[in-house]
Formats: sequence, structure tokens, C-alpha cells
Amino acid sequence: MIAREELDKLAADLVKLAPHEAAEMLEKQGDDDAAAALGLINPLVAQQVFHELSDQRRAEILAAAPPEKARQWTRNEQFPEDSVGWLMEPPVAVFRPTMTVRDTIEALRKLTKRAFITYGYVTDEQDKLLGILVMRDLMLAEPQQKLSEIMLGTIFALRPEMELTGAMKATVNRHYPVYPVCDGEGRLVGLVRGQNLFEARAIEISAQAGSMVGVEKEERLSTPLARSFKFRHPWLQVNLLTCFVAAAVVGLFEHTLSRIVLLAVFLPVLAGQSGNTGCQALAVALRGMTLGDLKSGEERRLVIKEGLLGLLNGAFVGISAGIGMFIYARMHGSDSALTLGIVVWLAMVASCIVSGLSGVLIPLALRKLGADPATASSIFLTTATDVISMGTFLGLATLLVK
Repeated sequence: MIAREELDKLAADLVKLAPHEAAEMLEKQGDDDAAAALGLINPLVAQQVFHELSDQRRAEILAAAPPEKARQWTRNEQFPEDSVGWLMEPPVAVFRPTMTVRDTIEALRKLTKRAFITYGYVTDEQDKLLGILVMRDLMLAEPQQKLSEIMLGTIFALRPEMELTGAMKATVNRHYPVYPVCDGEGRLVGLVRGQNLFEARAIEISAQAGSMVGVEKEERLSTPLARSFKFRHPWLQVNLLTCFVAAAVVGLFEHTLSRIVLLAVFLPVLAGQSGNTGCQALAVALRGMTLGDLKSGEERRLVIKEGLLGLLNGAFVGISAGIGMFIYARMHGSDSALTLGIVVWLAMVASCIVSGLSGVLIPLALRKLGADPATASSIFLTTATDVISMGTFLGLATLLVK
């Protein structure tokens, strides 16, 4: 087995790499070294790497790992990726309520040689969690006292199937270094370190910006060119298809554009402004979903709020844009300068309303379909805003400008 310094470096390298790259690195390591390195990193990252390994390599690493660690890794695979279950570590310092303080301290002397222990856990014969031992209370207790007399009976525990967002909210005001994880029957099935919990959520949030534009969560700066191309190109094809939709809308009003060339100057203005309005609504909606602020039943209120914000923003921005169109049209001697200014104002109001609504409805729809709300949401949003803004603008111009 490699030296401790090399093992720490290997673990640090695994964290920096995308899961598939980390898996490729572990293919070249010895079984014992691979198992030890995975045991040093965030359990969520370790589980992601496991999923990228071949079945044979995964079995070899599990066989080389300590039995309790191997059992825990296998157990964690039963739960969804974005859940507390993927963060669990094996329970340590587990005792029975009938044990004395003296016997417990003696057992802890041996356990601390191979594990960092913060709390002790008291369970019954069915592994149901009965209480938690705080080391200070244990050290100050009488040697002959039973653990049932000094343990804390009020227990805060996480559930393995909890989403990381829910766990993060539940623990934000409980700054414990370690949290017990219990199943539906109260059995202790694992431990989660507070540092790992918030680190895992930070990793998920950091990937959200890329997901919005079709960049896979596992792509990193070090991802090979071919794999990056494979990740990104399909979404660019989708984006191109949606651009054709917007172009088709403009094509419907080709006669109007050829008659009133001034309109072409303001198409990018409308598309850009409505796009930014939609991105603002999208950012707020995704933040609410990520932090758990958007609770079930509150979607209607958010949709109404963003629709009204779109109306207000569109009305005031539309005034500036309408004045700009009026001045520009007058400079070019147009007889319909005032009408064009009004068309721009109306189009800006309509497009900002639709953009605000789209920024909320798109991630809500994706979540309803069981997909990640951030997945390529920006691509779909851009299509909606372009089609509505350009279609409204050119349609109104066709109707009102003679």
C-alpha cells in the first residue's frame, strides 16, 4: 500500500476530477489503495465514482475495503443520488444501554485508534436508536453508571431517503458535527458529517449554472475534448432546432420587414430585454427550488408575482424603448414614428410578461416531469422569449402600421 502522503494526494486528485475520470484513475491503482482513497473523500463523490466503475472493478474495491465500509457503500447505493443515503458513513461507537461508563470508556480507547469519534450512540438489540452520548457527560459520569442514565434521549436524526435540500434546511440551525441517520423504524443505519452534507449540496448548486445551458454536471475543466463534445453537442443541436422555430416566426412577417425596414433594428432589443427578464425569473425560481423555499401549493403565487413583475418591468422599459423607436423613426423620416413607438411599447410589455411567466413555468414543468428543473431550462426559455417577443412585435406592426 502506498504511503499516507501519496494516499492523501490520490484522494485530493479524485475530488478534483469528474466521476468518470476519477474512475479511470482508480483502474490504475491497487485494490487496497483505491478503497482507502475512496474512504477519505466525501461519500457522495465516492458513490458517484463507484457508479462509473465496471462491475468487476467495483467488486474488487469492495473486497479490499474494511467490511463495515464495504457494507455501507453497498447500502448507500439503494438510495437516490441527491439524498442523505449517499452521504452515509458506517455507524461507530455504538453501545447498549446496559453498558457501564467504565466499560464504554475502555471500548472507546480502542475505537479511537481507528476512527474519529464525536458522539456515542445507544441502541437496542434491533439497532433502534435510543439515545446519544456526549463525551463530556461520559467523562464526568460515575464509572458504574449505566449509559441509559446519562444518554440524551431527545434525538434529532435524518432519514436516508431525504433530499439533500431538505436535510440542509433541517440542519441549518443545528450545528452538529455528526448526524445519525435512521430508517422508518428508528434503526440506526449510518452517520452523516455536517461538513460532508453542506459540501455535497455546494457541489450540486455549483453544477446548476451549467445544467441550465446543457452542460453536464460531471464536466470539469480537465474533461477531455471528445467527452466535452459528446456532453455539449446534443444540446446545441436542440438549441439550433429552437432557433429555427424563432426564425420561422420572423419569416412569417417577411413582407412587413421588407416594407418597414426600421423594425429589424429593434428585434435584438426586444429579444435581449425579454430574455433577461425571463432569466431573472428563472434564477429566482431555481433558487427557491434549490433552497426548498418553494413549497407545494405556492407555485400559483410565484407565477402571479412574476407575471406582474413582467408587466411592470415591461411597461417602464417599454416607455424607454418606445421613445427610442420614435426618435429613430423620425430621424429616418418615417410617417409612422408614433405608431412604431406604441408598437414597441406594447410588444415589450407582452414579451416581458410572457418571459417572466416562462422563467417560472419551465422549471416547474421540468420538475413535474421528474427532470432536473435546471436541465437546459435556459435553452427552452430563450426559445419562448424569442418567439413571443418577435412574433408580438412584428404582428402588431403588421396590424397597426400602414
